[in-house]
Amino acid sequence: MNIFVVFCLSLSVAFSNYNQFNQAFIDVSKQQSASIVSIVSEKTEKIKDMFFFNPFFEDFGFGENPNQDPNQKERKSRALGSGVIIDKDKGYIITNAHVIDEAEEVKVILFDKREINANIIAVDVLSDIAVIQINVDNLQEALPGNSETLQIGEWVIAIGSPFGLHLNHTVTAGIISAVGRSDVVSRRNFEDFIQHDAAINPGNSGGGLFNLNGNLVGINTAIATDGFSRSNAGVGFAVPINQVMRVIDDLIHEGKVLRGYLGVQIGPIDSDMMKVLGLDSKKGSLIAEVVKDSPADIAGLQAKDVIIGMNSIPISDYNELRNKVSSAKPNDVIVFNVLRNKVSKNIVVTLGLRPSEEQLYSEVSNSNYDLLGFIVEDNSDSEGVTIIDIDLKSNSYDKNIRRGDIITELGNEKVNNVDEYNKVLEAYKTGDALMIRIISNGNPRYEAFEIN
Repeated sequence: MNIFVVFCLSLSVAFSNYNQFNQAFIDVSKQQSASIVSIVSEKTEKIKDMFFFNPFFEDFGFGENPNQDPNQKERKSRALGSGVIIDKDKGYIITNAHVIDEAEEVKVILFDKREINANIIAVDVLSDIAVIQINVDNLQEALPGNSETLQIGEWVIAIGSPFGLHLNHTVTAGIISAVGRSDVVSRRNFEDFIQHDAAINPGNSGGGLFNLNGNLVGINTAIATDGFSRSNAGVGFAVPINQVMRVIDDLIHEGKVLRGYLGVQIGPIDSDMMKVLGLDSKKGSLIAEVVKDSPADIAGLQAKDVIIGMNSIPISDYNELRNKVSSAKPNDVIVFNVLRNKVSKNIVVTLGLRPSEEQLYSEVSNSNYDLLGFIVEDNSDSEGVTIIDIDLKSNSYDKNIRRGDIITELGNEKVNNVDEYNKVLEAYKTGDALMIRIISNGNPRYEAFEIN
């Protein structure tokens, strides 16, 4: 076989492979676009400044109310998002909770241009997932895949309505950049995001993320921006479809999500903890406190126990543990694989029902937290104090502050140790706004919040 024939055969194979690859994107786009809807939600909001602007909403004008504050106006605002039809017979549609947050009216626009008013079935803020329902025939539903099998580098396709209804059913493609991302939107939420680089923008929220087999693998929820705009910067986040299906099953049948409850305060393991506890790695989660009479307490879990697995499946960090416990159901029996004083133990726990956020926070002891919601200790390596715990109820908890971060300034005052820190803190009270300088993983930055 001469060189020319070999070249022609190679070119033919390459061209054939290209066409097959290209056709996969075309097929998914054709097959799944009809399962994606645009969602328009309307609500009345009060504003104090008529120059208020929010790029996620469109202004419908102001309405006067003679009994309201003369400096405050009411207006109709409209939010645009996307959704995925998950049950064509019952008309169920998945979207993000923030898309229909406090909506007074929700309208769905289908791929064939039909416009239908929708009913809100239930909302789960902690996962940012909601279910709405429409009553109409001839719908196409998406087929859920298995997000547990996703691989980093795998191609995915996003479909949604970025920037407005005139761009609805926009199709973009990218790859899976990472899985298991957390602390992206809020530390209070249950986040286990798929990170991908398919372009998504305001309006894509609630839209579908599909693999090249046409299976729904995630619900697009958030973007990371360049800090100066709200447009895409190549980093998008989607809620894995396995988590979504777990949530919507409860939302549809129970009206709320019934989550498993262990009853512990947990945190990450750093290098110093590894040395003190005699651990081989930072994997796992350290129990900081066990809530009295909780399932964990009844089963015999203790503070300083390190949970390294559930049912013999390893746990990488405290976020994974938190997500897996919450994904389990009340009364599920779980074997927690624990290290206690360097000795491996298996402790069987029957999970309880996770209380409401208010009940949960009231159970957590806060007697040792300072005014800012921190427990700190001297930083032996340099100046400043090290944060060893953060109160769940404090405003500082919602900021990008972590255990192990070092505080070097309070307001305009430098602090070198706990004594200086406490002395400076005496000048502040509840309601004051405060900026602190912290060093996180060697990088200095400022965070500001109101003391509550």
